[in-house]
Amino acid sequence: MSAKIGVIGAGAWGTALAQAFASDGSDVLLWARETELVEEINRDRRNGLYLPSAALASTIRATSDLGEFAALPALLVVVPAQFLASVIAGLPAGDRDLVLCAKGIEAGTGRLMADVAASACAPERLAVLSGPTFAHEVAAGLPTAVTLACGGGRAQWDRLAPLLARPALRPYYSDDVVGAEIGGAVKNVLAIACGVVEGLNLGQNARAALIARGYAEMLRFGLARGARAETLSGLCGLGDLVLTCSSTSSRNFSLGLALGKGLTAAEALSGKNSVAEGAATAPVLADLARRDGIQMPIVEAVERLLKGEAPASAVVSDLLSRPLRDEQEPLS
Repeated sequence: MSAKIGVIGAGAWGTALAQAFASDGSDVLLWARETELVEEINRDRRNGLYLPSAALASTIRATSDLGEFAALPALLVVVPAQFLASVIAGLPAGDRDLVLCAKGIEAGTGRLMADVAASACAPERLAVLSGPTFAHEVAAGLPTAVTLACGGGRAQWDRLAPLLARPALRPYYSDDVVGAEIGGAVKNVLAIACGVVEGLNLGQNARAALIARGYAEMLRFGLARGARAETLSGLCGLGDLVLTCSSTSSRNFSLGLALGKGLTAAEALSGKNSVAEGAATAPVLADLARRDGIQMPIVEAVERLLKGEAPASAVVSDLLSRPLRDEQEPLS
């Protein structure tokens, strides 16, 4: 097997990406921490734990040995945001492109994923893959478009785009790594809020309003951090926000749905194989916003819910009682 693409992380999203890259017969090396999962993928062509709907291509080979990835020219790192630092530390040394696919902010440090990975890779070899993507649809070969934000600019794009693009997986170029990361992180928190709206049966009007006002919060935070507005209006911002705020296929939306129906965060998260990244992102995002004087009332409401400080109905009531204001208030 002479793989050119390595996927680090065999959760639903990592497995779906491996399946997409193997769709044209390419060899793909897939890393999983669990030896039982490695054996299942290689023996049965299945990932029953994270993506049971997919019959995996024969050109995907799973391994639990990170050393096998040493010579590959590009690695997609698809582990949950809160585990990225430990996995990055275990990667073999090498001059390669690292494509970060986790969507979150590191708890305790407030670092975006590119900052977490900076110790293992030069900025011009870091990229971010983000956009409106449900794993089961990507694995099924349904049409999907994503942002590929390249820290190395066009030179990196010229290396990565031909390697990653497939007929049903279409990347679009950006050099705004910060914008791509912020769009992916903030939308997870807003998706929890939209799930709460659904759980409380507040209707489609309320959800549409929340998406629009949440997008304003994403813009405020992103612009303050150096992101570009056009990035956040694209696939990795608004596009991803609309998708994850509209379906129970979103883990974050499903978490909010459970909170809206009266479950605590601990109850809603218990027994889940997959990670709802927004649960870890919300408190650190709210802290960063408060520190920098950025108004993010929806994010703060999600933080309160996750901490169990008030029931969903009370949190929504507080949002609705905020002072009336101009819709087009300054974004910075």
